[in-house]
Amino acid sequence: MIPLRLSEVADVVGGTLRGDDVVVSGHAYLDSRSPVADGLFVAIVGERVDGHEYADGAHAVLGSRPTARPTVVVEDPVVALGRLARHVVDRLDVTVHAMTGSQGKTGTKDYLAAVLRTLAGEDAVVATTANNNNELGVPLTVLRAGPATRHLVVEMGARGIGHIAYLCGIAPPQVAAVLNVGTAHVGEFGGQEQIARAKGEIVEALGEDGTAVLNADDPLVAAMESRTAARVVTFGTAGTLRWSAVELDDLGRPGFVLERDGASAPVQLLQTGLHQVQNAAAAAAMAMAAGFDLAEVAGALGGAAAASPWRMEVSERPDGLVVVNDSYNANPESMRAALEALTAIGGSRGRRTVAVLGEMKELGAEHDAGHRAVGADAARLGVDVVVVVGEAARGIGEGASSPGRGCEVVLTAGREEAVAWLRQNAGAEDVVLVKASRGAALEWVADQVLEGTTP
Repeated sequence: MIPLRLSEVADVVGGTLRGDDVVVSGHAYLDSRSPVADGLFVAIVGERVDGHEYADGAHAVLGSRPTARPTVVVEDPVVALGRLARHVVDRLDVTVHAMTGSQGKTGTKDYLAAVLRTLAGEDAVVATTANNNNELGVPLTVLRAGPATRHLVVEMGARGIGHIAYLCGIAPPQVAAVLNVGTAHVGEFGGQEQIARAKGEIVEALGEDGTAVLNADDPLVAAMESRTAARVVTFGTAGTLRWSAVELDDLGRPGFVLERDGASAPVQLLQTGLHQVQNAAAAAAMAMAAGFDLAEVAGALGGAAAASPWRMEVSERPDGLVVVNDSYNANPESMRAALEALTAIGGSRGRRTVAVLGEMKELGAEHDAGHRAVGADAARLGVDVVVVVGEAARGIGEGASSPGRGCEVVLTAGREEAVAWLRQNAGAEDVVLVKASRGAALEWVADQVLEGTTP
């Protein structure tokens, strides 16, 4: 963060300084267990924890009441945090790259950050960590930026109309991308049209000198061209930036050719899954909107290592069992993409495929149908065994075991029973996919399987 006296912070956010007027030069943070030297602790009153009670070790505090440490007191620390972040953005010479979508945000963000770090320098780029993409995560990302920052890569999520517009007020983008409109959080929005309305707020925030990057293959996204005053570029099979000649290696990692305006460049990705092609192309379009050319962007994509955990992590146990850990989150579209990757790896290696699948949350009225559809996808793609984890995911088994489908279905009560089945039945000639929504915590299953061996 750029150095600011606490009195300056108070002026910016409309607060009152209580205590010494110290200089804040470290990052803003929320977790008192991981204090930042010379940083700003944001004390929030939650349902279970009051951050003010843990402020004693902080250098400085932003809160709603005084603490034992120098504190800027405001009515709402979350709103104040956003105002402080906007102040920092306005003082820096940065290009803000913002992206949203029902799936692929984190993968695209990681590709774009890797490309920009390769081409502009490691210290020139600050990007969202994990998926800190809400009203807390976005300003915390912004406040990691400093005088050397030239590119700010910001993932933006939404769970209602107006959320992304609010986030764009904190970090106004010069380049903004909408990746897709799927069914993630459809239960909260009430339908895909409402999701599209919310996602499109990101391109409405662009000025005439900005660039909107839209998925040409998603009709709901392509229609957003009419909602922006900015220049529009597209990516996809029919986009301004397109891909061809896609091939997967034996770990399901895609190689392909990117093409734009008659020029082309080969790309070989290090991550698993055919869906990574779209993520990489979206990142490439955003990087090119910032002035980098096709050849250098394609080369940088080829060196981009995975930056976020539990997303298509491919590991091999000493006995040869392959585990694909994609347990960070799930919705019907990302489940389908992961299942396609599983069958690609299994097919290339001649191995049995085992999909360990748990609940997809936040589907609302589409919960049962969404789970059955995933099971049907598993059967259609030829997955050999579907291990269903937990009663809430039972619909996956129903979809996979419909008449005429060839999946073996194993219903388990929870993570422990799933691990027990895998230890007894999965071995060196298998490929195991583990995937569910974050709340299911199935990364534990992947870890347990990798640590063990078959009897």
